[in-house]
Amino acid sequence: MASMTQNPDTVPFLDLVTPHEELEEELVSVFRMALRRGRFSGGSMIARFEADFGMFCGTTCCVGVASGTDALRFALLAVGIRRGDAVITTPHTFMATAEAITQAGAWPEFVDIDARSGNLDPSKLEEFLEKACWIDAKTGCAISKRSGRMVSGVIPVHLYGQMADMDPILALSRRFNLKVVEDACQAHGAAYFSRQDDCWKRAGSIGDAAAFSFYPSKNLGACGEAGAVTTNDETIAAKIRMLREHGQNQKYMHDIEGYNGRLDAIQAGILSVKLRYLPVWTEQRREHARRYGQLLQVILEIQRPEELAYGKAVYHLYVVRVQDRDALQRELTQAGIGTGVHYPMPLHLQKAYARLGYAHGDFPVAERVAAEVLSLPMYPQLTCEQQDRVAEACRGHFQRSAGLRVAGAVSL
Repeated sequence: MASMTQNPDTVPFLDLVTPHEELEEELVSVFRMALRRGRFSGGSMIARFEADFGMFCGTTCCVGVASGTDALRFALLAVGIRRGDAVITTPHTFMATAEAITQAGAWPEFVDIDARSGNLDPSKLEEFLEKACWIDAKTGCAISKRSGRMVSGVIPVHLYGQMADMDPILALSRRFNLKVVEDACQAHGAAYFSRQDDCWKRAGSIGDAAAFSFYPSKNLGACGEAGAVTTNDETIAAKIRMLREHGQNQKYMHDIEGYNGRLDAIQAGILSVKLRYLPVWTEQRREHARRYGQLLQVILEIQRPEELAYGKAVYHLYVVRVQDRDALQRELTQAGIGTGVHYPMPLHLQKAYARLGYAHGDFPVAERVAAEVLSLPMYPQLTCEQQDRVAEACRGHFQRSAGLRVAGAVSL
């Protein structure tokens, strides 16, 4: 079913209309149910979604919260990150990853990425812990030479829907007493093959806790803001339940100071409906990625995303790398093809983090990747004809670029 509002002469970067048209009656029924019951905060719709999503991720606990950022912040607080600690993450991610660290009272320490996946590079993490830290003889914890802070946690980001290489990250976390919070905000349903345990594991089931975002553009998106934390530790889950409810363990009984970070009942009901379709949508995304790979393999100027052997990606985004990224993006825009750049400036170079004291060249892989990444249209309802148009526009751009270079050389 094609969206009635979609312009047939364009290829949108994202289609949020068609899936909601297809599920309209089911989604409206959620709203009707909420109206009739008068439960808009708390209640059975939230409990049902938490149970279903926890089962989907392979965890014993799931706690719904108001956003992915809340999920990250609450997870850090619940696993025991303390004010003044340092938490390691990647500079190539959305701002919320580092925001959650600072809002939990901790200090971000960045480690460079693996150029193939865009995710935290375990070898760079090991190098940081061994060479950029010293070990406190009393606690056995790593102390950052750069900030002088105790390094107590790490946030591996499963960027674009492909999981970070978790086995070596977990091994390092055990060795250096680090809490592990997965940023799974783009990785609903992504899988990782643990060589250590000889089995496949879902995103959100591997670290001490994991954060998910259900922002509307996500693979599993609400019709507004929503998030969740998954964990196999009931103590962590209980702490998050208090954090989202102003620190209450029961009404008007506050064990700690908390936040207003509850998941709305209507959003939970909408997510329960969509969760039933997520496996099919994921396979459609994976098929689109496979087909993009075939269409683009003849364009040597484009570096296609690589699905590494240890993972099954869910392609929240289909991100290629191009040296002259801006020129290609302009031409695709002129051809009516939507694109995105995720993300154009690494976090260590953002004005908001000038106080951290990083400079150009500190994380060369992240800086190079940020200058080259371009996200092409990717969503379950993407058609073969639309993909053909994207690929043809890319081919045409590079053919014309090559012609211009040759003509320029001749004119000299």
